[in-house]
Amino acid sequence: MDKTMHAKTMQAFTLTGHGDMSKLVYRADYPRPRPRANEVLIRVAACGLNNTDVNTRVGWYSKAVTGGTDAAVAPAADGGWGGALKFPRIQGADVCGYVAAAGSDVPADLIGQRVLVDPWLRDWDDPHNLAKCGYFGSECDGGFAEFTCVDYRQVHPITADLSDAELATFATAYVTAEQMLARAMVTGADTVLISGASGGVGAALVQLANRRGATTVALAAEPKHAQLRAIHPDAILPRAPADLRGALRNTVGAAEVSVAADVVGGGMWPEFIGALQRGGRYVVAGAIAGPMVELDLRELYLRNLTFFGAAVTPPDLFAELIKYIERGEIRPLLAATFPLQELPAAQQMFIAKQQVGNIVVQP
Repeated sequence: MDKTMHAKTMQAFTLTGHGDMSKLVYRADYPRPRPRANEVLIRVAACGLNNTDVNTRVGWYSKAVTGGTDAAVAPAADGGWGGALKFPRIQGADVCGYVAAAGSDVPADLIGQRVLVDPWLRDWDDPHNLAKCGYFGSECDGGFAEFTCVDYRQVHPITADLSDAELATFATAYVTAEQMLARAMVTGADTVLISGASGGVGAALVQLANRRGATTVALAAEPKHAQLRAIHPDAILPRAPADLRGALRNTVGAAEVSVAADVVGGGMWPEFIGALQRGGRYVVAGAIAGPMVELDLRELYLRNLTFFGAAVTPPDLFAELIKYIERGEIRPLLAATFPLQELPAAQQMFIAKQQVGNIVVQP
């Protein structure tokens, strides 16, 4: 019998406040959660990192912050993605694990199953209400621990010939990317320009736009191009081409695209907008290079452009993602794994952005 199932404590990494890496504190004696009536207890097998972990730690979501995520950030009361955060908080949204126990209102057949967690928390009496949504690892404790609890309607059993670590690369990145493409109404007739294509969301955008039959143009640092070819973008360009329109003309035969899918923002933003054809669509789900940009409103209305933001996803989207994984239509990009105790080192590697794909920690 697994003795850890009867333990009252567990290993966990807690975020104790906004600030530098010292705010991440490892605990070997953190109280193990107990599932409420509508919750399952998940034994975490792997948990992926994403930008929200870093953004929240440094308080980047605060309105007072105008620089990129690599800027030094002072602690702020509104530093969480949805406002103020309660500390200590166990972060980590991208959980792959096994249902170890369940509350009284949970279907018994979930126990023992391998599951992924939909990271968007909902009021299940009003699941489409965006104002009532939260984020796993922000508004409640997440997966940087041995165990976590979540509403059973957030968990999705999965059958796939992939490791736990590989499965932990999907949740946030791929559900975000699919939401971006859905919001921008991408079809096989589109050419999609993808910034930050070597990161988790960017690589997911390439695969999911390919799945829709679109032509994909990936922007990434040149040392990463060889690895990116494994997910088959139609063209790969440098991260910040000196002449983006000229580079597009030389690779895909046209200087303009119908869709720009952006997770970078910052100084390249005007180039993304300038590369859109008349009637084009811009969709954004991140701003790692900086959130403050300058827009000439004449570009927006004279060229009939449409802008979309993409964050909270519809309740049924994650179930569709599970089907894509099980059918082998998308593949994981696992860059590295770390033991849970080395979460700060994993986050430092994530911040350096030298990898292609996702980084995962395992208890």
